[in-house]
Amino acid sequence: MHGEHLLPTIGIVGVTSVFIATDAHSAPPFRTTTDFNGFNNAFSGANTAGIIAAVPAAVYGVGLIRKDSYAENSALLAAEALADGFLLDLPMKAITARRQPLSYSGNGPYTASFFNGSHNPFNSGGFYSGHAMAAMAVATVFAHRYRQHRWVPFVAYGLAGAISFSRITTSNHFPGDVVFGGAMGFVIARYVVLPPRNVIE
Repeated sequence: MHGEHLLPTIGIVGVTSVFIATDAHSAPPFRTTTDFNGFNNAFSGANTAGIIAAVPAAVYGVGLIRKDSYAENSALLAAEALADGFLLDLPMKAITARRQPLSYSGNGPYTASFFNGSHNPFNSGGFYSGHAMAAMAVATVFAHRYRQHRWVPFVAYGLAGAISFSRITTSNHFPGDVVFGGAMGFVIARYVVLPPRNVIE
């Protein structure tokens, strides 16, 4: 591991650890409120998955129509970041088998969530959030590749943040799952997928 990556790694692990330690207390308020019903309907699991998939697909389609290889490559890089993230996410979910907050009743207690859920990685929930990872991975690729347009990073990361937050408000994930998922999406896209393509095509 390169020295410059050590502090960010420690930071991600530290922040995630704090969230996991407090998940049992931070999840219940979202489980017991109806304040986010409208937001949750708009950012449901199916809707957010569709948005995440539609962005690179649309960019790729526009690239084909306009014969814009840069747009096509950007979309393919986003797809690569998604694939890499899920290659890590699936075994993590299978091993950790973390229960979803919505599997608890009311105020809980929301304890013993790890290793007490489904070991099927294709079930909902688990550690870490695939939606948060995917949203942040796609956002990072486009925010970096189109950073010359100042509005792109704001829109990309803003939408990724909303999608990630929705995994908490819908009680599909604990906050710790979402924080680590988002961090993994960023790290994979920024430091694994993008570095070999730093030169603009």
